[in-house]
Amino acid sequence: MSSSWIVVVAVLIAAFGVAFVVGRLMTLRSGLLKGAAEWPALDDSDISALGLSTSGPTVLHFSADWCGPCAGVRRVVDQVCADLPEVAHVEIDMDAKPEAARMLSVLSLPTTFIFDADGRQRYRASGVPTAADLRSALQPLLA
Repeated sequence: MSSSWIVVVAVLIAAFGVAFVVGRLMTLRSGLLKGAAEWPALDDSDISALGLSTSGPTVLHFSADWCGPCAGVRRVVDQVCADLPEVAHVEIDMDAKPEAARMLSVLSLPTTFIFDADGRQRYRASGVPTAADLRSALQPLLA
């Protein structure tokens, strides 16, 4: 094998390696809970428009009829809310209420939020969160 072929193979391997690392970094946060310090607080009219509870935490998730993974989020959230009756659950159809999705900068489905009793956004998850992740995010709000 000539040295030019070795260089071509080395360049291809390096390109695939870089593409793998970039793809991994882009999908790393999918489905992970993120702190809400970067999101603005909602005012009272927004809280009532979204249907958030004022007596305890609320799990709010955006879905649509055409979204396959949204059914998985619904099952997980229903399971967690059944175990924690003081947690309210609100589901918003993004096609029916696009203004709510714009207000919270929802760019992909499914997206799940956790708000405290004062209507402050505490966590946000893109993708399908696990029940354990939701419970761990809700526990400090229930104390």
